[in-house]
Amino acid sequence: MNSNNKLLTVSILGCGWYGLALAKSLIEKGYHVKGSTTSGEKLNALKESGIDSYQVNFSTEDAVYNPQFFQSDVLFIAIPPKRKSGESDYYPQKIKAICKAATSNKVKHVILISSTGVYENTGKEFNELDSPQPTSESGKALFSAENIVLAQKDFTTTILRFGGLFGPGRNPGRFLKGKNSIPNGLAPVNMTHLNDCLAISHAILEQESFGKIYNACSPQHPSRIDFYTHYSISANEEAPDFVHELHEWKIINSVNIPLYLKYIFQEALIS
Repeated sequence: MNSNNKLLTVSILGCGWYGLALAKSLIEKGYHVKGSTTSGEKLNALKESGIDSYQVNFSTEDAVYNPQFFQSDVLFIAIPPKRKSGESDYYPQKIKAICKAATSNKVKHVILISSTGVYENTGKEFNELDSPQPTSESGKALFSAENIVLAQKDFTTTILRFGGLFGPGRNPGRFLKGKNSIPNGLAPVNMTHLNDCLAISHAILEQESFGKIYNACSPQHPSRIDFYTHYSISANEEAPDFVHELHEWKIINSVNIPLYLKYIFQEALIS
């Protein structure tokens, strides 16, 4: 636990799949957790989980939020750009507005949930010492958001880049269900199990290891064929059909997680 044995107050902006699981796990450890949703209908569901709940929305020019939500020691920003709505262009502006709210309410530490999608598929291995050069629209939006938050002077910034997320409610065996002739089957995967996501998040808080960039991605990198076939079988689904070829790929490693957090990934991608 942190040095003064005082549990931090944590605000989680975006109680989606990861954010809600994080909130519940922190409450179990005695943290005071504030959680947000853009929908008033979901407030009661958050409250029933013991979360101090707020309706917060930065999706429009006029942000909607209660300043009390931002009155915390640590703010997790867990709202990735929505691909289907074409939000990538607006996303950096949303992050700027969130940073302004965090600054005006004197948040001490901000943890931005980003993605290993900021790294380009150039047939290389990357770690936190490499500067990303994203090529996808979502990757560009996330990297821009990272730089906006890192540039802030009124709070410390931690960047937590997750690989592809899977775990309870997200079985990879159903991701590519029924698809055929999927290209690039021999490319390595970069994935992270929810249990490791939560454990790494807890480690940052407990060790107060803020102000760094962490690539939270499993050190195992089986091929897409092996990974998705394994989980298709475990889910009793027909395995997707891949083309046995290797084109665009990358492998994401971490030097900062073992160095600063002394954390060893617990979940094997293929057991």
